[in-house]
Amino acid sequence: MTATSGPATGAPVDRVDGRLKVAGAAPYPSDVRYPDMAHAAFVRSTIAAGRILAIEVTAAEAVGGVQAIITHDNAPRLGRAAASVLGPPPPAPLQDDRILHNGQYVAVVVADTPQQAAEAARRVVVTYDRAEAALDLDDPRGESVANPFGWDAARGDVEAGLADAHVVHEAVYTTADNTNNPLGLFTTVAAWQGDGLVLHDASQWTSNVRTTVAAAFGLPEPSVRVHAPYVGGGFGAGLRAWPHVVLAALAARVVRRPVKVTLTRPEMFTGVGHRPSTVQRLRVGAKRDGELVAIEHEALQSVAMEDDNLEPVSGVAADGYACANLSARDIQRRLNIPCPGSMRAPGHAQGSFALESALDELAYELRIDPLELRLRNYAETHPQLGLPWSSKALRECCAVGAERFGWTARDPRVASMTDGRWQVGYGLAGVSYPWWQVRCRVRVTIGADGTADVRSAATDIGTGTYTVMQQLAAELLGLELSQVRVGLGDSDMPWSPAAGGSGLTGALGNAVHLACKAVVERLGELGRRTGESYADVLARRGLTELSTDAESTPPDPQVLGMAPSGAFAAKFVEVHVDRDLGVIRIARIVSVVDGGRILNEKLARSQIVGGTIGGIGQAIFEETITDAETGRIANATFGDYLIPVNADVPDIEVTFVGGPDRMTPTGTKGIGEIGLAGIAPAVANAVFHATGRRIRSLPITIDRLLQP
Repeated sequence: MTATSGPATGAPVDRVDGRLKVAGAAPYPSDVRYPDMAHAAFVRSTIAAGRILAIEVTAAEAVGGVQAIITHDNAPRLGRAAASVLGPPPPAPLQDDRILHNGQYVAVVVADTPQQAAEAARRVVVTYDRAEAALDLDDPRGESVANPFGWDAARGDVEAGLADAHVVHEAVYTTADNTNNPLGLFTTVAAWQGDGLVLHDASQWTSNVRTTVAAAFGLPEPSVRVHAPYVGGGFGAGLRAWPHVVLAALAARVVRRPVKVTLTRPEMFTGVGHRPSTVQRLRVGAKRDGELVAIEHEALQSVAMEDDNLEPVSGVAADGYACANLSARDIQRRLNIPCPGSMRAPGHAQGSFALESALDELAYELRIDPLELRLRNYAETHPQLGLPWSSKALRECCAVGAERFGWTARDPRVASMTDGRWQVGYGLAGVSYPWWQVRCRVRVTIGADGTADVRSAATDIGTGTYTVMQQLAAELLGLELSQVRVGLGDSDMPWSPAAGGSGLTGALGNAVHLACKAVVERLGELGRRTGESYADVLARRGLTELSTDAESTPPDPQVLGMAPSGAFAAKFVEVHVDRDLGVIRIARIVSVVDGGRILNEKLARSQIVGGTIGGIGQAIFEETITDAETGRIANATFGDYLIPVNADVPDIEVTFVGGPDRMTPTGTKGIGEIGLAGIAPAVANAVFHATGRRIRSLPITIDRLLQP
């Protein structure tokens, strides 16, 4: 992976993989071919709960080209990996006759062509013993599970704080299931090579796929190699090793041929996670002057029957504002639904909608400007840890955003601003996304020609990791961009965490920093002279290359005496609402972001714009609808699941403020999630200002807006 010579970090360098992608030359998993490769298709459950009584495969076996049909009756026992930092993987597939959700894989058909496999899968007949399914968070049959990860937060005395408040706002906010829907259909190609296994997978975390699949088949991890150099989008869907990955490997072992599995769009809705729905109850108490004295935030979220995915929804309240008395608690309810998973800004996307909506409501009750209320409760230090922030420019975000947006020109009276038949409203939200970093390894090699190779198992899912790591390494090594090559997406490379949680740039960048620094020091130990090129040093010492591995580790806040700071942002939105039809048009959005040191402003801006569009989807379009009778997802196509298109996206202004973060040597913060967080409540707050209708449930649809 190379780029033309030019400036290093900070410069708006074009994506180094851009030409490959637009030319169709970037190798995605769906492009992988092996000689004699077979194809697999799935049979999925048509009920949400119960047991399989019988599976009839005679008609399916008669289809030409069918090589095998695998069910729970003939599948081997599979293991389950230990929990990673994101929790354990989904349960192993085809292990018994139980049905836990509609769309569950109940059989795998392997054939010579994808068409033959799909036709045979349609001919498999499954007989069920149906049971009643728990499908809704309000269903009392769903088992409630307390937070297993210890993320709940508490300080002070909430009840005493509420009793001392002059105004108490109490409300319930709900958010719908959303489905990630990357453009690229997830594909896995599995090829056994003796006792070893090679996987090409649409993964955001190759190392985790290796661990999960090795545990499933009882293999040593080094015998599994996972390739994911390019992924056609993920938005969090590729963070877990899903059952179809394990089944592709199982099918390949059974037929002794490489096997490819490409999920259909409906299978993407049931097989690779979704943003879990929530019901959030908030009680917020304040003094007359706006001082927050108590926050109670309880978030109930959906989870699958035998899964352990959890999102810290209430965590937004724990460190968002200065408030002496707080209780933030997450509870899960087990339902007969597909396994949830992370979706861009997991937890904070839902939690910020509730908290920022509640603060807006409180501001109107107190007759205080919504922006001023937030500034009066600005957290100068980390509210939970009591430590100074490693960096925080949220106050600057608010000031710059208000000026660029023209917030002071707003008529604060509800339903007072119009443009013809359109009611005009302004809304805002102040948000953060928590700091997240785990260890990461990198290998930097200087070749005989003086060029550098940077290698890590990390995945670039389209965020620009190839580009910014090339820029960073070039700067640290004193090379031109064209003299640095970056290799990613191979689990045989040094271990890397996931491309998710806004944590990869920091973890990987810090490892690159350490490795490059170590290489330069070793060259110095070899007697490098002033002005001498790397190639000349190696030639003089008779070396063909010089390599150094380095590992970044998360800093300890207590040792450093400061709280790790994620990204902060202020979001300002203008909406227009048709007074008769209830149609919502988003006119413009201003996002001002404290993202630490920005390695490439063009790519960073692209991340914020993309996240903003996702926030528009969450606010007014996206809702994964489950049929109450069957548990079937009723809108599992792009024709039925609404997402923003070009006509729905307004002018989006993005500004970065603040400076490098003090916590790590690269000074970066993750910005992948902060673009989405806060858009939905800013839209909801603007809708209220325009119409006087307070919508506490996402998405904000026409029917909800027009309800009496």
